[in-house]
Amino acid sequence: MAMVALPGDTVFAQASVAEGKSATKPAPITIPDAPKPSSAIAWLVIDDATGKVLAGENIHMRLPPASLTKVMTSYVVAAELQAGRIKSSDRVRMSENAWRSGGAATDGSYSGFEVNKTADFTDMVKGMVVQSGNDAAIAMAEHVAGSEEAFATLMNDYAKRLGLQNTRFVNSHGLPAEGHYSTAYDLAMLGRALIHDYPQEYSYNKIREFTVGPITQRNRNLLLWRDESVDGIKTGHHSGAGYCMMASAKRGDQRLITVVMRTGGEEERAVDSLALLNWGFRFYETHRLYQADSVIATHKIWKGRGDVVKLGLDAPLLASTPRGRYTELKPLMDVPKTLVAPVQAGQKIGVVRVMLDGKLVSEAQLVALESVSEAGFFKRLWHEFLMWWDSV
Repeated sequence: MAMVALPGDTVFAQASVAEGKSATKPAPITIPDAPKPSSAIAWLVIDDATGKVLAGENIHMRLPPASLTKVMTSYVVAAELQAGRIKSSDRVRMSENAWRSGGAATDGSYSGFEVNKTADFTDMVKGMVVQSGNDAAIAMAEHVAGSEEAFATLMNDYAKRLGLQNTRFVNSHGLPAEGHYSTAYDLAMLGRALIHDYPQEYSYNKIREFTVGPITQRNRNLLLWRDESVDGIKTGHHSGAGYCMMASAKRGDQRLITVVMRTGGEEERAVDSLALLNWGFRFYETHRLYQADSVIATHKIWKGRGDVVKLGLDAPLLASTPRGRYTELKPLMDVPKTLVAPVQAGQKIGVVRVMLDGKLVSEAQLVALESVSEAGFFKRLWHEFLMWWDSV
């Protein structure tokens, strides 16, 4: 890669494009405002790769999430499964409590599994995800934690770990409950976490229909039939929450996530979500600027056995940019002017920031990619003199 000299003792490597084809597309003359949903009280669209909010309104407003709650239930189930505390070979019981509290008699969405009988673990998960079964969500909660109350504690613990600061769960299904809330932003981050952390669990969200006994129910996500790039995530509705939707689509190497909350109807939430997805894909692109563990800079080091240390990142640096403006990105680095050995591999040295139009687009910690031990006595003494001389 071409090297660009920066002030001081640092040499910085220029970023490279991961999605080269998208970068060659001509930039639009202007980027119009995102198509505002007709009645949603809160909404957003994010770039899945970076987590950047491309557009939104009232994204941190606390609102009832309705059945979008089940995305967290899915996340907890997948996490507990991976931890070995439950098994995919388990049989899950549809208790009388789950059946009465979340079954057909409640006039809400239900899976149809028979009361006081067990079902295959994966089938119960599909009954919760595809059919949005409240009864299946309660049954899974009881299977994982013994009771729905205990499961809600797990949900909130995982929410805290994921950094969802404006989210609190009281139940596993999302039916109205005091103190049960989330935000468009938190739900987008939750959906992003499910996609990245548990892709198998996420894959159930794209199933169009599922049959339990004699009853076949369709997934309420209408976009699964309208756009092949859409593979999730979840819909929700009750009188207090209105019609809500989390949607995600992948086109090429780019994935976007949308959330709309408290819209006026099932059709409206689908139309609004697809409009936001189309806008995001049309006007934004995702770039992998630097790979993890690749040398992106070298920095002079004093009193070391070597004279420079290689700097890089411990994770890829990605950026969401307006389409066609990749070449205008400006990488900047904030590192100490003087770096003295010893330095350990993995040690944080500074920060790399990527700017566009004077605004921060992306940033990451710069780390040492190698260890540099102290030099012998005479070299250390000589460098001490040179450092003093530079300072006078």
